[in-house]
Amino acid sequence: MLNPSYISILKIAIPMMLGMFVQSIVMITDAAILNHFDTLSYDASGNAGLVYVTLFMGMSGLGDASQILISNRIGDKKIDAVKYIVPSSILSNLGLGLLFFLFLQFLMPSALLSYSNSQALAYEQIDFLSIRSFGFFFGALMLALNAYFLSLGKTWIIMLGSIILAISNIGLDLLLVFGAGSIPAMGIKGAALASVIGEVLASLFLLTVLFKSKENKTYKVFSELKVKWSNIKELWKIGTPLVLQGFLALATWTAFFTWIEQRGLYDLTVSQNIRNIYMLAFVPIFGFAATTKTYVSNYMGSRNFEGIKLVQKRIILLVIAFTLLIFHGALLYPEKLISIVNSKEEYLEESARILRMVFGSMLIFGCFTPFFQTINGSGNTRVTLIIEITSIIIYLVCAYFFVKVWQFDIFNVWFVEYIYFGSLSILSIGYLKFFNWQQKVI
Repeated sequence: MLNPSYISILKIAIPMMLGMFVQSIVMITDAAILNHFDTLSYDASGNAGLVYVTLFMGMSGLGDASQILISNRIGDKKIDAVKYIVPSSILSNLGLGLLFFLFLQFLMPSALLSYSNSQALAYEQIDFLSIRSFGFFFGALMLALNAYFLSLGKTWIIMLGSIILAISNIGLDLLLVFGAGSIPAMGIKGAALASVIGEVLASLFLLTVLFKSKENKTYKVFSELKVKWSNIKELWKIGTPLVLQGFLALATWTAFFTWIEQRGLYDLTVSQNIRNIYMLAFVPIFGFAATTKTYVSNYMGSRNFEGIKLVQKRIILLVIAFTLLIFHGALLYPEKLISIVNSKEEYLEESARILRMVFGSMLIFGCFTPFFQTINGSGNTRVTLIIEITSIIIYLVCAYFFVKVWQFDIFNVWFVEYIYFGSLSILSIGYLKFFNWQQKVI
């Protein structure tokens, strides 16, 4: 059973956060490189990237289900079950990834052309997605392997995989976006290709570590090339609500940015600036979210409910501390943060005002994420789906009125973030307080 001490929690969380920090730096660097290449490409990569990440977050729901299932089996000391869960997870991820790939290749282009106010922006997004969609196949493998290592508490391996992805991505971005020597400048297509190649290299690293790790002598992953349909059924039972959660959460943001784009490219560029810097706030929040799920799933297997309460309290304190450490610049020097991705004077002041204003919403999200992830980690994923859908409906209704009906200026539009994170927090705490979630058996 996992140790609930602060040091043990940090041993799992810090590598996850470092990996996410590296990923955030990659996104910020991508944005900065494309902004120097062309503002239209910068806006297009932001919106098209949201489309891709929306689908990828749906697929990551199956990765989360795999993590919950493996952690639970380890906590329940059913070691032999692990070697069948990992290949089942890979197969399930690949199936979903193939569907998403076909959607982006054949259906998304016409959709982009139909709803975008700027046809030039739409064609740039199509160029990006035509290449970026190949990342689903390698992402499927990465998600399954990350879930396995996270369940073992070996988050440093995930961190190293993220570093490999980041270094290769940034280097290839500079080479492929602007071109060099005989290599032509590919612009937004180069950024997409760099990301895919980075995922290939990271996947190969994770596979190599898995086969060479001493843990594989215990869990014997891939010792039998056998997929148990009972495991696939269990993955989808737990994962379907998580797939929908991830998809709906990001689809909501995609809709939000689409409405903003329809108002004008100035508001879109300002909002893309906020989105790119937002990634820094998600570093501690998502790092401790994954850690919460690992602990809760492990403790549910051994029915250690007092341990869950202790871990919740400690993770909340750690989330606050690390959010202030990593994201304090949004409050104290937002102009400097914004200038990293976009230093153009016409966007800087308004972007900085918004970033300072939304700082509080990130703090709220960080404080209450452990409660939401406790519900996920306990296997009550249908409940978290209901909570997510309810929060999204409230968010979308408010966002629609703010943007379309009342036509607030872009600064006031971003107050909608408080509404979403507040709804998610209140509903999560309410469920844990008034419902008997501990009786769930995975």
